[in-house]
Amino acid sequence: LPAELWRLILSYLHLPDLGRCSLVCRAWCELVRSLDRTRWRQLCLGCLEHRHPNWPNQPGVEPASWREAFRQHYLASRTWSRGSQHPGSSSCLYPRRRRRDRRLLRVGAGCEFDSLRAALAAASPHDRVVLLPGVHEEPSEVLLKVPVEVVGQGKLGDVVLLASIDQHCPTARLCNVVFMPARFTPVLYKTTSGYVQFDNCNFESGQLQIHAPGTCQVRFCTFSQSSIRFHSVALCLLENCEFTGSDNASITVEGCPSSDRNWACKHLAVLARSSSASTTDSSLCPAPEQEGWGQLLLGTGRTCKIVVGEECSSFLSCPGTQALLGSAREDTEFGENLWAAKEEDCHTLDSNSGDSELGSEDEEDGQAAYKLPYQAQNLSHVLANVTLSRLQTNRLHTLQRDLRLKSLQQELQQDKEAQSLANSLQGCIVRQCLFRDGKGGIFIYARGQAKLEGSVFRDLTYAVRCIQNSKVVMLRNDIHHCKASGVFLRLSAGGLIADNNIHSNCEAGVDIRKGANPLVLCNKIHSGLRSGIVVVGSGKGIIRSNQIYGNKEAGIYILYNGNPAVRGNHIFQGLAAGIAVNENGRGQITENVICENQWGGVDIRHGGDPVLRNNVISCGYSDGVVVGERGKGLIEGNTIYGNKGCGVWMMSSSLPHLINNQISHNSIYGVAVFCCKDDISHYPSSHGGSENFQEEREGASWENDPDSEEEHLAAQRLISVALVELNTISHNGADGLHVKSSKALNIIANIIHTNYHSGVAVLQSSHLTCITNNSISCNSQGGVQVEAECRVELRGNGIYRNSSHGIVSKGEGIITENDIISNHRCGLQLLQAADMKV
Repeated sequence: LPAELWRLILSYLHLPDLGRCSLVCRAWCELVRSLDRTRWRQLCLGCLEHRHPNWPNQPGVEPASWREAFRQHYLASRTWSRGSQHPGSSSCLYPRRRRRDRRLLRVGAGCEFDSLRAALAAASPHDRVVLLPGVHEEPSEVLLKVPVEVVGQGKLGDVVLLASIDQHCPTARLCNVVFMPARFTPVLYKTTSGYVQFDNCNFESGQLQIHAPGTCQVRFCTFSQSSIRFHSVALCLLENCEFTGSDNASITVEGCPSSDRNWACKHLAVLARSSSASTTDSSLCPAPEQEGWGQLLLGTGRTCKIVVGEECSSFLSCPGTQALLGSAREDTEFGENLWAAKEEDCHTLDSNSGDSELGSEDEEDGQAAYKLPYQAQNLSHVLANVTLSRLQTNRLHTLQRDLRLKSLQQELQQDKEAQSLANSLQGCIVRQCLFRDGKGGIFIYARGQAKLEGSVFRDLTYAVRCIQNSKVVMLRNDIHHCKASGVFLRLSAGGLIADNNIHSNCEAGVDIRKGANPLVLCNKIHSGLRSGIVVVGSGKGIIRSNQIYGNKEAGIYILYNGNPAVRGNHIFQGLAAGIAVNENGRGQITENVICENQWGGVDIRHGGDPVLRNNVISCGYSDGVVVGERGKGLIEGNTIYGNKGCGVWMMSSSLPHLINNQISHNSIYGVAVFCCKDDISHYPSSHGGSENFQEEREGASWENDPDSEEEHLAAQRLISVALVELNTISHNGADGLHVKSSKALNIIANIIHTNYHSGVAVLQSSHLTCITNNSISCNSQGGVQVEAECRVELRGNGIYRNSSHGIVSKGEGIITENDIISNHRCGLQLLQAADMKV
C-alpha cells in the first residue's frame, strides 16, 4: 500500500498495537515514527494522567517530538513501580510477576469500599485504588503502609480528597486527584522515608512535607495557596507544575542534602538528565530592543564587534562616532609624525655626538639643542609616550578580542567550578514550573540546595531567596514583576545564576549581601525599577558576560564593603549610572562595555575604592567616569570616548589614580577636576540610585575578611594626592584637562593633544598642581592656561604646535625644563601679577 494509506490505517491503532507494529520491520518502524503530529499527538493529549508537555509556561508551543514527550510521560509515570523489589528477583521479570497479581480496588458509592482507608487496609502491594467522582473525606490521619497507586476516575477536578496521608511504605503514586486539607491539619501528605509520585493533581490550601531519606516526584500539578517543604532531601524532582497565591514561599528547601539516599534517587537522576531543559524557547529571553552600538570604531584599522543578544548593529548612529571617524586618520598621522620625529632626533644626536668633546657639558647640551630641527623638538618622555601609544593600540586589539559577550557554553568550558554547578543534581530540582501571584517562589536556607531550570517567576514578592550557606543553581529562568528583588542571596549563600531573563522587578534584579558569593553569568537583567545587580554589606560574587540594560538606577550598585569581580559585561541604556560604587564599596571592574547610560558610565563616591581596568566607557549622555566626594580607586587602561559630558569628572576631595587611559571625543572636558559643589549643581547627588540599605549601613563591616583586606591594600598604590598619569587625552570638545581644585594634583607623562580648547587649563588651584613630563600639542587654543592665584609647577613638558600661546599664566609657580616649540602665538606669556620662576 502507499505510505499515506499505511499512515491512515496505523493512526487508528492503540498504543500496544503501535508498539507491536513498530517491531515488524524497519519500514513499519519508520511509518510508526512518522505519525508524530497525528496519532502520537492524540495519545499524548488524550491521556488523563498527563497534560500538554509544555504546560504551564508555553501550552501553545508544540514539543519537538510528541512521540518523545509521550515516552517521557510514560517512563516517568512508572518510576514508583521500580521500588520494593525482592533481593533475589530479576529487575526485568519482577514488574511482569507483580502485574499478574495486581488488583483493582474501587472506592465510592455502590462499590466494594466506601472509604479510602478501608481500601488501603485491604490492598496488597502495587494494587490500584480507583476513586470514583465525588468528595472523599477522611476524619483522621490515613496511614499508607503498603505501596499502592491511587487514581481518580474521570477528569481532573471530579475527584476531591479531604485527607491527611502519612506514608510508611517504600513507594506510592497518586494521580488525577484534588487534595484539600482535613479539618484537623493543613498537612495534605507527608513521607519520612519512602518515595511518592504525584501526577496531574491539584493541591489547595495545604502543605506537602518530604523528609529525608524520603523523596518525591511531582509532575503536572497545580498548587493553589499550597506549598512543599523539603527537609534534607537528597534528590527530588518537580516538573511542569504551577504555584499560585502562596502566603509564604511556594517551595521551602531546608538542610544539607542527606547522604542517606532513597532507592528512587538513581531513577530520578536518570529522569532529570534525560528531560534536561537544555533547549527552551527564545521567547522567554527576548533580545534587547536597542541599536546603535554593535561595532566600536576606535580608529583606522581598529574595529571591535560587540554582540548584544542575537543582534549586531552598526555603531555609526552613536553620539560622537562621526567625530571619531573624522579624526581617526588624524590620530594615525599624529602618531606617525611623532615616530618620524623620534627617528630624526636620534639620527641628529648620533651625527653630533662626536663633534666637540673639548667644551663643557653645558655647551654640548646647548649645541645639541640648537642643531635639532624644530620638527624633532620633543623630550625623551614624549618618545616614551609614543611607545606607550603603540602599546595602547596593541592593548585595544586585545580588548576588542575579549569584549564580545561569551555564551554560557564558553563560560562553562573555561570555568570548571561553574561547569560542576551546572551539572550538579542534588537537593530539589525544579524544572519548567510557573510561580505567580503569591508572596514567594523558592526559599532555600540552612545549607539547602536547589536547582531551577526553565521556570517562570512572575508577580511575586520575591522569586528566590537563598541564605545561610545554601546553594542555588538557576538556569534559563524568567523572573519578572516581583515586588522586591528577583533573586536574593545573603549570609554566605552561593551557587550559579546563569542564562536567566530577569526584568521589570521593583527592586534589584539580583541582590547579593552579607558574604554571599554566587557566580552570575550570561543573564539578561533589564527594565528594573531599581538597580540591575546590587552587591552590599561584604557581598562578593563573580559577575561575568551579562547584559544589563534599561534599569532605572545603576546597572550594578556596589556599596558597604561589597567586593565583586565584574568582568566582560555589557551595561548600557541605563537611566542612571552604568556602575555605581558608593559607601566604601570596592570591586574588580574589568573588560566591560559600558555605554549609552543617562549618567556616569562609572560613578565612584563616599569612600568607593574599586579597580576599574580595561573597560570601554562610551556614548553616555553624561560623563564617562565620575569620581565624586571622597571617591578613590585605580582607573587604568580604559577607553573613555564619545560621552556627552566629560571623559572623567572628579572632585578635588577624591583621590583616584588615573593611569594609562585613552580619553577622547567627549563633548566637554577630557578630564575635569572641581573643588566644590557649586561647580556641579547640574549633577545629582548620587548616580547610583536611592535604594535603602539601612541594615548594611549599621553593620557594614560585620564580616570583613582580614586576608582580603591585606591583599587589597597591597594591590592599591598608596597615594595622598590625586594622580593623572600616562593617559592619552585627545579630541575632546573643550579643555583636555580642566582644573578647579582646592587640593594638590599631579599630572604626569600624559599625551594631551587635538582638544578643541586648551590642552591644560588651571582655573583654580590653592595647592600646588604639578604638570610634569607631558606632551601637550595641537590643541585648538593654548597649550597651558594658568589663571590668577593658581599655584603650578610646569616641568619637563613638550608644548608645541598649539593654535594659540604655548603657556599663558597669571598665577605663581615654576616653569622649568620645558620644550615650547612651534606654537602659533607666544611661547610663554606672563600676564598681570604673574609670579612665575622661569
